[in-house]
Amino acid sequence: MKTNIPALRQQRRISQQQLADAVGVTRQTITSIETGKYTASLPLAYHIARYFSLPIEEVFIFSDQED
Repeated sequence: MKTNIPALRQQRRISQQQLADAVGVTRQTITSIETGKYTASLPLAYHIARYFSLPIEEVFIFSDQED
């Protein structure tokens, strides 16, 4: 699944580690989500979206087709 997390982090000038700490996961988890190697659970996706004060749909790019 693709995400807008790297761009959102860059806009807010926060590191992967800072985001990970804020949402209660490891930096490696954030890296894996950003690179598409791991799909965030719904609760984690919701938590990340709330961190950025955005709807989930603006953070995660949902598609019926796998790329």
